[in-house]
Amino acid sequence: MIKRWLGSLVNRATAMVVVVILVVALTVMLVGGLLSQRELEQQAEVQVESIAALVSYELDDKLSMRLNIVSHVAENLTMTERVFRDRAGLLLARQTELLHLFDGLFILDAEGLLQAEAPRFGLPKGLDLSTREYFDRISTLMTPIISEPYASSYDGKPAVMIGAPVFNHNQRFIGMIGGVMLLEGEHILKKFGNIRFAETGYIRIATRSGTTLVNGRTGQFMVPLRSENSILIQAMDGFEGTAKTDNGDGDVIIMSVRQLDQAPWFVAAVWPTEEAFAPIGRMGSGLVWTLLLILLVLVPIAGWRFRMLMRPLKLLGEQVQDRHLGLRTQPVAIPGSIEIQRVATIFNTLMTERESATLSLVEREAFYRSLTESAPIGIAQTDVLGRIEFANPALEVILGRPAAELIDTLIMGYLQNSDMKTLITGWQRGIYQRKTFHGRVRLAAFDGQDGLWIDMMSAVIETDERTLGTITVMRDITQELAVASALEEEQRRAQSIIGVLQEGVLMVDNTGAVRYANSAALQLLGIREIIEPANFFDLVSINDENCNYTLEKFRASQKIDNLYAILCNHAGGEFDIDLTMLKVRHGESHERLVFVLRDDSARRQENERLSWEASHDPLTQLFNRRAFGQELDKALAEAGQHKVATVMLLIDLDYFKPVNDKGGHLTGDKLLHRLADLLRQTVRQSDTVARLGGDEFGILLPCCGVERAEALAEQIRAGIEALVVEHEGEDYRVTASIGLAQINPTDTSTKAIMARADEGSYLAKGRGRNQVVVVLV
Repeated sequence: MIKRWLGSLVNRATAMVVVVILVVALTVMLVGGLLSQRELEQQAEVQVESIAALVSYELDDKLSMRLNIVSHVAENLTMTERVFRDRAGLLLARQTELLHLFDGLFILDAEGLLQAEAPRFGLPKGLDLSTREYFDRISTLMTPIISEPYASSYDGKPAVMIGAPVFNHNQRFIGMIGGVMLLEGEHILKKFGNIRFAETGYIRIATRSGTTLVNGRTGQFMVPLRSENSILIQAMDGFEGTAKTDNGDGDVIIMSVRQLDQAPWFVAAVWPTEEAFAPIGRMGSGLVWTLLLILLVLVPIAGWRFRMLMRPLKLLGEQVQDRHLGLRTQPVAIPGSIEIQRVATIFNTLMTERESATLSLVEREAFYRSLTESAPIGIAQTDVLGRIEFANPALEVILGRPAAELIDTLIMGYLQNSDMKTLITGWQRGIYQRKTFHGRVRLAAFDGQDGLWIDMMSAVIETDERTLGTITVMRDITQELAVASALEEEQRRAQSIIGVLQEGVLMVDNTGAVRYANSAALQLLGIREIIEPANFFDLVSINDENCNYTLEKFRASQKIDNLYAILCNHAGGEFDIDLTMLKVRHGESHERLVFVLRDDSARRQENERLSWEASHDPLTQLFNRRAFGQELDKALAEAGQHKVATVMLLIDLDYFKPVNDKGGHLTGDKLLHRLADLLRQTVRQSDTVARLGGDEFGILLPCCGVERAEALAEQIRAGIEALVVEHEGEDYRVTASIGLAQINPTDTSTKAIMARADEGSYLAKGRGRNQVVVVLV
């Protein structure tokens, strides 16, 4: 029914109008929807970004205020350890300001034992809290901290501790004071968890370690982050920004993430797109109803108009039929549109051409025979059985017989017997399937001469009703094959030479596909053989300190000599290589890149070993005086760029010579080994420790400050004093005289810094040794 209805041009035109209207309308709706969605998405992103920024700023401000107050209180609690323990309860009772900011206050001594709490929750005095993460960080870092969330002693409720270390008058750690904020309490986090914007937007606060502090959507506290949300996983690595993502429950959301400055936390403002994009659905409904109204009006008008336009076409069809049957001798002529008049003109032209086509057929046949007579390649016309009906002079030369002998003979009969059966089968298949047959054949020997090699191609001559025969073209390729054989022999000889080289040699085309690789190159690629298609830059990556070398970089270079780089193959192998690249057929479409790869690992390892030995002390494995001097030069150049000054320690061992004299050099070396391990374990990872010579050591403490450096020096002095080396039943000990000097922006040379530190070490020895002396300008 539908097919019959569409048989009418009028109906087709009407249907086309409907389709055009639908396509245009749907395109407008789609483009408008996409633009509207993008506009709404941008507005939503701006909104959630603003909310996330405001929440993170306010949360940072509140955490900063509490951290500063706790730090200030801790600084004012400088006293002896005994007084600190005895008066802990009284000290907490005075902190009325802190009690308004926290759900609970705690004082712990240096061993992590609870000394007081406020308000009283019934926790026993002396409760061991040394295993808590916040105590471990405070006692190790000696700085105020905001802890990771943990299950508190208040019935296991989730909480966060803001704490600060307390020192005595000698800057020795005697305990800590901390304030607890319950995540479900009313101080900070629950307040932020209750924030709502629009109808379904909410706030989420989590730590970079993967714990949700508060989830505004579910109301949950201290639960693990779900791995389904990639944005939250990226936020754990420090990501900040806004993106559209999935909340893990199948709902699409717009999420903006902001990192906090005061704690390793982040704030995520979340707005479901179902609410953000709701105006688009309402706009779409209005457009659909408008489209239906337009169709109801335009379809009847279009059908009536197309019927009026097609009426002259019916008259044209009647005249064409009369002309074809011979009932009409005059050309067709119909008034109407330009298109219908053009059809009539074309029909009249075709009729005229049809009448002249018969007259030119004889002329074309004569032209064809003239063309084949002068062609330089052999041309034969055969019937469907393969019998020759026409042969040009070039074919007579190739087959070695005159045309009179070739006519009515089988063209396949002139081939060697070894090729004949296969070729006849292929030739017949080409006729039946009406396809061109193409093959390389050898002619039978003639007059004592070896037969020629021929490139043969046969195409079917056919009409709509039947197959008439074939046109066969033959070309002598005997000389071409001889040249190709010689080239292949030379290529095999070159490949055998390249194959035994120790260097990897491979050739790729301008797309990176490997065309040749010797055995050494295959080892670097991590494969046994080349399997098509294999792309060199998919199998390996080549990098140096400056960049990653891609196919485009190599193609842009004319030639590369001695590129020292690292080659990593897909099998996990990594090689230091010396690479040379040159081009073959440069600038042509078949350009080739030839790579020579030498394994340079042994030489580079030797250079690294020599570089390490040049900057390290062989006995203690610490930096030597030369490397320490370079670091000191760098610290002097950066002096004044940081708020906290860099400090240098000069350590001179006391009574080390008696250890060597009495216990022997091996005992002295053992003591220096132990001392080096002690220094490495005591300082920070960013600090520089060096053996300056003999029993003299130097330590560089970047951005440390004099007070903290003095405490660290005192810790090192005590550690050296406690160091004992036993040899043949006798204990050997040493102490250290330590000089401490701050690097100032006014310093003009490292010699002045070294001199101050050396002066401090000298003064320490003069005051009885085993001391730390600070020398300030």
